Amino acid sequence: MKFGYFDDVNKEYVITTPTTPYPWINYLGSQEFFSLISNTAGGYSFYKDAKLRRITRFRYNNVPLDLGGGRYYYLYDEGDFWSPGWAPAKKELQSYECRHGMGYTTIKGKRNDVSTEVTFFVPLNFNGEVHKVVVKNESDKAKTLKLFSFLEWCLWNADDDDRNFQRNFSTGEVEIKGSVIYHKTEYKERRNHYAFFSVNAPIAGFDSDRESFIGTYGGFDAPKAVVAGQSNNSVADGWSPCASHCLEMELQPGETKEYVFILGYVENPVEDKWESKGVINKTKAEAMIAQFATTADADKALAELKADWDRLLSKYILESGEEKLNRQVNIWNQYQCMVTFNLSRSASYFESGVGRGMGFRDSNQDILGFVHQIPDRARERIIDIASTQLQDGGAYHQYQPLTKRGNDAIGGNFNDDPLWLILAVVAYVKETGDYSILDVMTPFDNDMSVATPLKDHLKRSFDHVINNLGPHGLPLIGRADWNDCLNLNCFSTEPGESFQTTTSKDGRVAESVMIAGMFTYIGGLYARLMEKVGDMDEAKRADSEVDKMREVIMKDGWDGKWFIRAYDDFGKKVGSEECEEGKIFIESQGFCVMGGCGIEDGKAIEALDSVEERLGTKYGLVLNNPAFTRYVVEYGEISTYPAGYKENAGIFCHNNAWIMCAEACVGRGDKAYDYYTRIAPAFLEDISEIHRLEPYVYPQMAAGKDARRFGEAKNSWLTGTASWNFVAISQFILGIQPDFDGLKIDPAIPKAWDGYKVTREFRGDIFEVEVKNPNHVSKGVSSLVVDGKEVAGNVIPMFNDGKRHTVVATMG
Repeated sequence: MKFGYFDDVNKEYVITTPTTPYPWINYLGSQEFFSLISNTAGGYSFYKDAKLRRITRFRYNNVPLDLGGGRYYYLYDEGDFWSPGWAPAKKELQSYECRHGMGYTTIKGKRNDVSTEVTFFVPLNFNGEVHKVVVKNESDKAKTLKLFSFLEWCLWNADDDDRNFQRNFSTGEVEIKGSVIYHKTEYKERRNHYAFFSVNAPIAGFDSDRESFIGTYGGFDAPKAVVAGQSNNSVADGWSPCASHCLEMELQPGETKEYVFILGYVENPVEDKWESKGVINKTKAEAMIAQFATTADADKALAELKADWDRLLSKYILESGEEKLNRQVNIWNQYQCMVTFNLSRSASYFESGVGRGMGFRDSNQDILGFVHQIPDRARERIIDIASTQLQDGGAYHQYQPLTKRGNDAIGGNFNDDPLWLILAVVAYVKETGDYSILDVMTPFDNDMSVATPLKDHLKRSFDHVINNLGPHGLPLIGRADWNDCLNLNCFSTEPGESFQTTTSKDGRVAESVMIAGMFTYIGGLYARLMEKVGDMDEAKRADSEVDKMREVIMKDGWDGKWFIRAYDDFGKKVGSEECEEGKIFIESQGFCVMGGCGIEDGKAIEALDSVEERLGTKYGLVLNNPAFTRYVVEYGEISTYPAGYKENAGIFCHNNAWIMCAEACVGRGDKAYDYYTRIAPAFLEDISEIHRLEPYVYPQMAAGKDARRFGEAKNSWLTGTASWNFVAISQFILGIQPDFDGLKIDPAIPKAWDGYKVTREFRGDIFEVEVKNPNHVSKGVSSLVVDGKEVAGNVIPMFNDGKRHTVVATMG
C-alpha cells in the first residue's frame, strides 16, 4: 500500500494522506540551523546542537502521536477552525498534500473552500526557518478569516528544559515589538543569544504565554485563543513562553493573501548581551527579518536552495534504465547522506538529540557517503573528529557538536573506533588527491599542546589494534566493537549484582573477529596511503601486520563454513556452530571477505553462501541466527532484545551493505544487487503499510524473520546505512571508484544488464562514463576508452583541466 508517490522531476516525495503509518519527516537546514518537520508540521528546531541550543520544544513518544510540538498554523472561519496539515486540529479536510523536497517541505490543506499552503525551509547562510503562507479563497463568496501561528519555545538546553521545572517555570521571558515576538529567556544571564518569531504584516493580536493561548487544560488540537477566535495579547512571565500571531484578512472569491513568517536565532557579541532595562539588541534580528520583507524574497531564497541541491546532486548521476534505482542513487540516498553528515545520530524522531552528540565511528563512516559532494567540509569534519582522539590511538566514542569536546560520560574503549578514522581519511584523499591533510597539526583530546600531524593520528589508530591483541592474536573488543550491544567483557563481583563491561585494562580478553576483518581491509588501505606519501618503511610494516592478522583469522576465526564473530571473555567462540544460539553473525563475513580473507581457497564464497542460507530474508539479511531466546550474560545487551529486533536477529541495514560489497569483491554482481534491492527504500514503497517508515530514506533496522512484525522498520534517517549503501551501489556494484591515481572502473553487476551511464565529477573534471556489457558478465573490464583513446587497465588518468571527458568501459 502506498501513501504517496515520488515526483522525481521536482526531487520530492508527495504524501497524499496525513495519516501515514508513522510520521514521515524531512530535515531543513544544511549549515548551522536545523529543523525536523513531519508531514503534519510536527517537529522542532535547533542551532548547531540539538541538546545545548534547542529553539523549540518537543515531547517525544507523545500521545497522540506527533503532537509533541511543532510549528502550527490555524485558520479561523466564522467559528470553524482547522490546520492546513490536518494536525493538530485534526478537522476533516477537503484535500491534503505534503511535499518533502530537498531541504524544504510544503504542506497544503483545504477546508470550507479555503486553501492554505505553507512552505517551510531554511535558506542558505541563514540561521532560521522561513515559512511562506499562502491563503486562498476558492469559494464563491467573500470570507473574513483569521490566521493564528503557534510555536513553543524550548528553554535552550533540551535536557534541562525537560526536567528542571522548579527553576524553568520562573525564568521564561519574552519581548514583543510590532509583529515580532522575541524569546530572551536567560539572555541577561550569560548566554548572549535569543530567538524570535516574526511575520511581515501587522497583527491583530498575539500570545506569548502558552497557558493563555491554549488554556490550562487545553491542547494543541483546540487552543483556547483559536476556539474563541481572539488572541489574549499575553506577555509571558515565567512558566512556558510561546509565540503566536493573529492576522485578520478579508478575501474576495479567488483572492489570495501571502505572508512570510520567520523563526530565527541570533548570537550577539558578549558586550551586547544585556542593555538597560533588559532590552535585547535587536539589530541582527531586524536585519534577518528585512531579508524576507516580501514573499518574492522568500521565493528567491527557495529557488537558490533548490539550485544548490541540484548542484550537490549533480556530482554523481546514474542513467540505468531502472526508475527506482535512478531515484535512489541520484536523489534520496545522496540527500540522506548529507543529512547524516550534518547530524550524525543525534536528532531524529528516534533520537532525542539529548543523549547523543556526534559519534566518532558514525561521523567517520558518514564521510564515505558525502565526500564527493562537499570535500572541503569533509576535510573540516575529519580534523574535528581526529581532534577528539586520545594519545594511545583510542577515541572518545562521541562528542558534542557545539563544544567539539569528547563525551566523558560515555568515554572510549570501543576498539573499532580508531580504524574508522583511517577509512575516512583514505576516502577523502582518494576523492580529492589532497595529501596535505596528513600534515595538519591535530590535537589529542582537543589539547593543542600535544598536537601532532594527522598522519601520526592514523599511525596510532593502526597501532591501537596491534597493541591490544588477545590470546589468539585477534583484536581485543574492549567495551564493544561496531555492535554496541555485543558486550563480551561481562562480569559480576557478587551474586545478584548487575553485570558490567570492562576493557583489557581490567584483564578482560574478549576478542573481535570483526575488528580483525576491518583491520585486514582498512589496514591494507593505510599501507597504500603510506606508499603514496613515500613512507615505504611504514607501508611495509603495515602490510606485514595485515598479513599476520589475515593468517590469524584463517586459523582461529574460521568455523568451517563461515567466520566466527568473536571470542568471549572466557575464551568461548561467539558466532559458531558450537553455539546454542547466535551461530552465525553477519559482520565478520562482510569485512573478512572485503579484507581478502579466504579469497584464494574458496572460503570467502562459502562464508557468503552461508549468509544467504542462514541470514537471508525477503526484506534483507538478519544480523545473527538463530535469534537469542534467553538472556546470555556473557553476551550482554544483544540478548536482551526480543527475537527479531535490533541487534538480536533484526535486519540491521547498515551491515547489509558490507555483504553487498563482499559479494562484489568476489564478482557476484547478481547477488550484490539482489541484496541492494531488498532494503533500498524506493524498492519498498509498495509495502509501506508493513515497512511503516518513510519510503524515501533508509532506516537503521527492520524487524527480522523471528519477529511478529517482520519487515517493520525503525530508526529512519540517521544511520550509517545511508553512506554504506551509497558506497555499495556507486563504488562496488556500479564500480565507479575514486582511487589514489584516478577514477577506477570496476563494476560487479547483474549479468542481465546491458550497461548504464554515470556522470561523475572528480577532482574538478567531469567524466561521462558509459559501461557496456555485451557479453553479459558480472565482473571484469576488457577495454577502457577515454576521449576516444584506449587506455591500459581500468583506471582513468587524471587531466585536471576542468573539462568534460567521455569514457567507454566494455566489460568482458
